[in-house]
Amino acid sequence: MRRDRQAPNVLWWGGPNGAAMIDSDDAARADTAGPDSPGSVWLLLGDKRGDNAQVEILIEALGWRPERRHLEMRPPFDTAKPRYRPSLAHLDTARSAPLVPPWPDLIVTVGRRPSMAALWVREQSGGRTRIVLLGKPSGYLRHFDLVIVSGEVQIPGYPNVLKIGLPLMRPDPDALARAAETWGPRFTALPGPVVAFLVGGPTHPFAFDAAAVARLAGEAHRVAQGGGTPYLSTSRRTPAPVVESLRNALPEAARLFEWSADARDNPYLGLLGLADAFVVTGDSLSMIVEVARGGRPLSVFPLPLGGWGRVDQYRRRLARWLFAPPGADATDRFRAGVGRAVHRVGLLGHTRDFTAIHDMLYDHGLAAPVGAAPPTAPPAPPDDLGAAVARVRSLVAER
Repeated sequence: MRRDRQAPNVLWWGGPNGAAMIDSDDAARADTAGPDSPGSVWLLLGDKRGDNAQVEILIEALGWRPERRHLEMRPPFDTAKPRYRPSLAHLDTARSAPLVPPWPDLIVTVGRRPSMAALWVREQSGGRTRIVLLGKPSGYLRHFDLVIVSGEVQIPGYPNVLKIGLPLMRPDPDALARAAETWGPRFTALPGPVVAFLVGGPTHPFAFDAAAVARLAGEAHRVAQGGGTPYLSTSRRTPAPVVESLRNALPEAARLFEWSADARDNPYLGLLGLADAFVVTGDSLSMIVEVARGGRPLSVFPLPLGGWGRVDQYRRRLARWLFAPPGADATDRFRAGVGRAVHRVGLLGHTRDFTAIHDMLYDHGLAAPVGAAPPTAPPAPPDDLGAAVARVRSLVAER
C-alpha cells in the first residue's frame, strides 16, 4: 500500500455539493476583494461537484471574495436538459439562492443550467454584467465574455474562447489526508496491490453494455489472480443493472462500493489517496483528471460506442480535426479558418470528444489504455490554472 503520497499544491471547495447558498459573510466582503476586483462577483453553482470545483479553484486563485449562489433545479430539469435560453424557468426558486438586484459586475459559472440563469441575469442588468463560463457553451456563445474550455471540448478559436489542456479540477490534499487516516488501516489489511476501479456510466456516444461489464470484471479477475485486491467504486451515473452485473461477475477477492446519495462510507477519497494503481472508465473525465494529478499508475478503460454513437463519433472527430489544428503554419491557419466558417453557418457545431483527453494523457505519459502497461512514475500533468487566471484578469482590466 502506498504511503509516500505527495499531494499537489491544490485548492478545494466547500459544502456537501461543492457549493453553498449565498451567505452574509460572502455578501459583506463582495466589494472588498482587492484592487483588481471587477466589483461584485457572483458564482452561480449547480449540483455537480466536479463542475463547482473548477469554479472555486479559479476564483480562489484570483483571490476574490464572491457571493456564492447555489441553484436547485425543479423536476424534470434536475435530470432532463431544458431548452437553452436565458431563463429561470428550470430553477426551483424556492430552494435556490435569490437572483435579485443589485446585479453583479461579473458572474463566473459552469454547466448548462447555471449558465442559463447567468444569461438571464445579464439581460436584467441591461448587458452590464459580464460572464465567464467554464466548459462547453450550449448556445449563445457570443454572449459570454470569456469561455474557458479544456481539451475535450472541440470549438473554434474565437477571441472570447480560451483553450486549456486538462480541466481545472483537482483533489484536496487535506481531504485526502483525512481519508488516509480513516481508510489506511482498512486498506492495509487487504492483499496488495490494491487497484482502484472507478466506474462511471454511459454518456453519449458511449454505452455501458454487457460486453463492457464482462471486460471490466475480467480486469478485476486479472488483479485478483496476481494476488492483489480489485476495489471497485461506482458513481451516481452507474446504472443499477451494471452494478448488479458487476456484483455477480467479480472475483471473491474484490471489494465493491455501490454508490447511493445517502451512503456514509464512500471510499472514493481513500482510494484516491492510497490505492496503488487505478483503472478508470473513460466516460468520467473528473475521476480521470483527479487520478492523473495524483501521480499514480492510471489505466483508462474505454467504453464502447453504442448505436448511433459510432456514427456520431465521426462528427466529433471531424470537429476535433477542424477546430484544433496542431500548429500555426499556413495549412493549420487555413484549416482553423474553415472550421470557424462552418461553425458560424451552423454546418458543424462545437462538441465534446472525450478521446481527446485520453490521447493527451497518453501523449504526456500520464496514462495508458487498459491492456497496455501504465506509466509507473508519470510526470506532473500540465496545469493551465495560471493561464486561466491571467485571461480573467485581462478581461476585468479591459473595462
